[in-house]
Amino acid sequence: MHGRLIEVAERTWVGTGAIERVPERSHPADLARTADMPSWRAREFLAGRSLLRSMLRELYPHSAELEVTASGNGKPHLLGDQGLGVSVSHDSGVVAVCVAAGRDVGVDVQGAPEKVERALVRRCLRAYADEVLQLPSARRALEFAWVWTVQEACVKATGEGIGGRPWAIDVPPGAGAGTWGAYRWVSLRGASEVPLSCAFGPAGEEGKA
Repeated sequence: MHGRLIEVAERTWVGTGAIERVPERSHPADLARTADMPSWRAREFLAGRSLLRSMLRELYPHSAELEVTASGNGKPHLLGDQGLGVSVSHDSGVVAVCVAAGRDVGVDVQGAPEKVERALVRRCLRAYADEVLQLPSARRALEFAWVWTVQEACVKATGEGIGGRPWAIDVPPGAGAGTWGAYRWVSLRGASEVPLSCAFGPAGEEGKA
């Protein structure tokens, strides 16, 4: 079950929940995917699939039991329903899912690291690096995590993943929303204690990235 469901744009929702234990009931296809996973990874994976299906049961019941497949770069798709964009992320005991009608989507959740190296800040923040480097260590790591979730969500939405050079995406520190090319992104600041952002393409573009 999702702990929170937020509509970040028209027909575009983000749901979050805690990863506590293996769900009592899981889709057979999801369980089959975990056969070779270590127990911790299987727990994360099934928590993500459980939240996705819970959201689908509420939003698009006809798609809730469809098999979830993945492209070569790992981007998930609902087999038999190309009209819905879906994305899943998990970190720091939290799972996040984005579901959208007729849009390519990406979601990323990322706990703040204990510390972040200056070189990494400069690589990902570029023009804003000095501003972030002036922050106390803990705040610097937290702000870096917020920016990184936006960058990751964007390249997940396009399906490029790390090959999309997420560190080159311009994300002003402290920003709650912005654009990257044809994509929009939203950081759920104030709604999530753990840095969490999503990105989505224009309506009607799902499957074309």
